[in-house]
Formats: sequence, structure tokens, C-alpha cells
Amino acid sequence: MTRLGKEYAMFYDYFETGLIGTLTLVADHQGLRHIAFATSRTPLTVHPDWRRDAAIFTEAKTQLRAYFKGERRYFDLPLAPEGTVFQKAVWQALSTIPYGSVTSYKWVAEQVGNPRAVRAVGAANGKNPLPIVVPCHRVIGSNGTLTGFGGGLGVKERLLALEKDAWQSAHTPAERFTDVAWALKS
Repeated sequence: MTRLGKEYAMFYDYFETGLIGTLTLVADHQGLRHIAFATSRTPLTVHPDWRRDAAIFTEAKTQLRAYFKGERRYFDLPLAPEGTVFQKAVWQALSTIPYGSVTSYKWVAEQVGNPRAVRAVGAANGKNPLPIVVPCHRVIGSNGTLTGFGGGLGVKERLLALEKDAWQSAHTPAERFTDVAWALKS
């Protein structure tokens, strides 16, 4: 494949979560570019020029494995998502939502400096190429209901339940109350 006239390689591999099925991981020399759910309505198609290479994804798989065991709260991986300036600002804001918490699209819009851009935030959230690592699943409707998710609402529900269970077992009731109050404020 070429990019700006230069040759570069894209790599992929699969990761079995045990909880939500198989994820397809895609990266290049800059970092992780895409995480795709097998349950997506529009599944990722592996390009014929991409190379399957498990070694490139060793650290990503280690961190994902720990996350699905409830042992990892954040990810420390080189990321290289493609998107507009606004989308990247939204994805950055999503990355600040604490593990085990949920918030609203309005809160995310406020974080990117445009409180009235709730629908645009929802669209950017839906275009997030790195779900789980950039935790778009932590955004819910302002009325507290689960809203759209690329992997399906069942997957979103399981991810939130995983985080809630792991988070509650690691915090005191007072800490849990503070976090719930923060989430409801938004």
C-alpha cells in the first residue's frame, strides 16, 4: 500500500476476549489504528495487502487481556487513529472518562469546548476507531439509557458491567458514591 507516495505496511491480528467475542486489531508503524468487533453491523474487512503479524500486537493483547480480567483500568499503547480535528478532540475527551464511570454526550461536548455540539459528539463517538482503548462505551444517553455502540448494545452492556464489577470490588462505598455523583452531574 502507498501513503503520500511512500510504501508502508498495515498489520492485523485477532484477539479473543472471552466476554464479547473476537476483536480484529489493525496497526501500522505509528501505532494501533483500529479495533473492530466481530459483532459490528459493518464488520471490518481485512485488506489483501495487510499482513497478519501476531508479534506486533503482543503489548496490545497483554493490555486487553488484563482489561478483560478486570485488572487494567487504562491503556498505554501507541495509537494512530485517523479522523478530523474535532473527532480527535472528542476521542481525547473520551479517554478522560474514569474506568467504571459513565457520562453523557453533553459532558463530552463541554469538554471539547462546544456544549451545543451534542449530536456532533455522538457522531464522532460512533466513528471512534479504537473502542475499549478509547472508551466510547462509557457514554450513555442523558436519560441514563444505553445508546448506540459499534459492537452492539449487548457488547456495551457487558463492557460496562465488567468495569462496574471490577471497579466496585476495588473501591470503598464512599469512593463509589463520589464517582456516581460525578457521573450524574454531567
